[in-house]
Amino acid sequence: MPAEILAIGMTTPIGLCAAQTAASVRTDISRLVESNMPDVHGGKLVMGLAAEEELPPLVEALEDDDLSPRHLSMARLGGPALAESLAAEPPQALPLLLGVAERHQAVKYQVGQEMLRILSLQAGCPLDMARSRVYPAGRAAGLLALAEALAMIEKREVEKVVVGGVDSYLDFSYLTALDTEGRLRSGEISDGFVPGEGAAFLLLAGEGAAKREKRPALALAQGVGQGREPAHRYSQEPHRGEGLASAFRALFERVPAGGPAQRIGCVYAGLNGESFWAKEWGVASIRAADRFGDPVRIEHPADCMGDPGAAHGAILLALAAHDIARGRCQSPCLVWAASDREERAAALFAPVRR
Repeated sequence: MPAEILAIGMTTPIGLCAAQTAASVRTDISRLVESNMPDVHGGKLVMGLAAEEELPPLVEALEDDDLSPRHLSMARLGGPALAESLAAEPPQALPLLLGVAERHQAVKYQVGQEMLRILSLQAGCPLDMARSRVYPAGRAAGLLALAEALAMIEKREVEKVVVGGVDSYLDFSYLTALDTEGRLRSGEISDGFVPGEGAAFLLLAGEGAAKREKRPALALAQGVGQGREPAHRYSQEPHRGEGLASAFRALFERVPAGGPAQRIGCVYAGLNGESFWAKEWGVASIRAADRFGDPVRIEHPADCMGDPGAAHGAILLALAAHDIARGRCQSPCLVWAASDREERAAALFAPVRR
C-alpha cells in the first residue's frame, strides 16, 4: 500500500531548508571547504559543512547536556529540519523513525536513542517516544526507516509517522580512522569521499490523507526493497555488488512495472565519490535495465555537499519528493543508498494520483 509524503524538511551545507537544498542541487552549487581538521598527509581535510553562524543556537533545554561536538552539530542541523517537516501539523506527538550512523570502533561518542530526545527539544516538537526508534545503519538507514513506516501505515498502527536521518562527520577520531584507511579524498587520494553532514525528514500518511486535510501531497512512496551485501567495505569477500542488486529485485517484486509509461526516469543515487558504490550501481542497474526509461536522469548530490553519512538516504528521499512535487520528474523515481557494512536499500517514489 503506497503512502503519501505530506511534507519534508532539510538542513544541509547547501541549504537551510528543503527548497534551498533542492535549488542548490539543481544548479550544482557546491559547499566543499577546507576545514580545520588535519589530514594524515599534513594538510587540512576538505569537508562539506554547514556554516556554523547560519545554524540556530542550542536551545536552553539542552544547554546543560554534555553534548559531543558531533551531537551538537546534529542537534543544530536536525532541529530545524524536523521543525520544517512538521510546520503545518497541529501539535501532536508523532513517532519518529530516525536513521543514525553505524557503530565504528574509532568513534568516541556513538550516536543512538538519545538523538530522539535531543531532536525533539531542539525542534520544539513533541514525539511519541514509545513508538519512535533509531536505525544505526549508516547511509541506508533512512530507507530502512521508510520501510518500517510503510508497514506501520499499512497495518494502521499509525495515521502519520516521520522518517528521517541526521549525521555529521565532526568526530576527530572517526575522521582520522577513515583517513588512515585511505577513504577520504585529498591531494593524495582521488578514489575517496568528502565527509559532510546534514539532516532530512519526511512526514508520511496513508493514501487519501492529503485530500481529507485539503492539502497537496508531494509524492507517493510506493515501496522499499532491502538487500544485504556480504562483501561490504569491511569484508574480506570478493565484491560483486550483489547486495544492491538484491535490493532492486526485492523492490521491483513489491512494485510491479505498469508498462512503458511507468519506467523510471530519475534516480537519486547514493554515490559519494568512492568507486566501490559505482560498481554496485553498475551491477544493479544492468540487471534491472528493463525498469529504466531512456534517458534516465542521475542525481548524486554528494558532489555538492559531501557525504552526509546516515542522513544520506533521507536527503535523497526528500529531494526525490521535492522534484516530483514540482513536476521535474513525471515518472517513478528510484532512490537507493548503501551503507559501509551490509545494509542496502532502494525505494520507489511516484507522482500523486489525481
